Amino acid sequence: MSKKNPSRGRGHRREKEPKEFDEEVLQIDRVTRVVKGGRRLRFRCIVAIGDRKGRVGIGIGKATEVVSGIKKAVAKAKNSLIKVPITDKDSIPHEVKLKYKSAHLFIMPASPGTGVIAGGALRKILNLAGVKNVLSKNYGTNNKVVTAQASIMILQKLKPAKKSKKFEKKVSETPEVSTEPTRKRDQQEVKKPIKDKTEPSSTKPSSAKAMEVPATEAPATEAPATEAPATEAPATEVPKEESEKTTKSNKKE
Repeated sequence: MSKKNPSRGRGHRREKEPKEFDEEVLQIDRVTRVVKGGRRLRFRCIVAIGDRKGRVGIGIGKATEVVSGIKKAVAKAKNSLIKVPITDKDSIPHEVKLKYKSAHLFIMPASPGTGVIAGGALRKILNLAGVKNVLSKNYGTNNKVVTAQASIMILQKLKPAKKSKKFEKKVSETPEVSTEPTRKRDQQEVKKPIKDKTEPSSTKPSSAKAMEVPATEAPATEAPATEAPATEAPATEVPKEESEKTTKSNKKE
């Protein structure tokens, strides 16, 4: 009896590697081409791929079998990826209008919780791009080929939101908040000395001392009062006659 290979059991199947992009088949049509011998039948596959993180693309492949047509479309889609700017609210940054052939598309941002308000190929492409909140309207044709091409073109027109210079200045001017805990601040305030209101006069600042006049200089202003007796000397003068008599008497002696 030959032993069974345990690796060939159902429990040992190879795990599939996760794909880089999610694939979504938009449409499969059977098309024909007239040649000399008759008509040649083929399948046209329209496929959209995306990573749900802002990258998305579409491709069209034709083949005699559906599987090979899808592979061709995926290969073309990978070569035509675009980057879609997505905001923090999982929406688009601004509204856009586009007219491409017979398609008239309009998309605009929406608030969180709104969802993807779109239909047809545009809805599938927005989901693959990672947009979760958006409002849209298609005023033109319902042809999926034209709508898919117009959807990629309208997403290419989106530009990332830029912060205004005024906002950047306000952010730069805001004071830095200290990371020191409040307990340390309270301890520092308690350690600061408290000044008493009843301080002695000797602790006054030097400017107050300069304004005060020393007590020893006060008599200097009263100096003229001591010279007053000198002005009374003329009151003791003797008449000329008496002075002459006294001089004569002194000569006789």
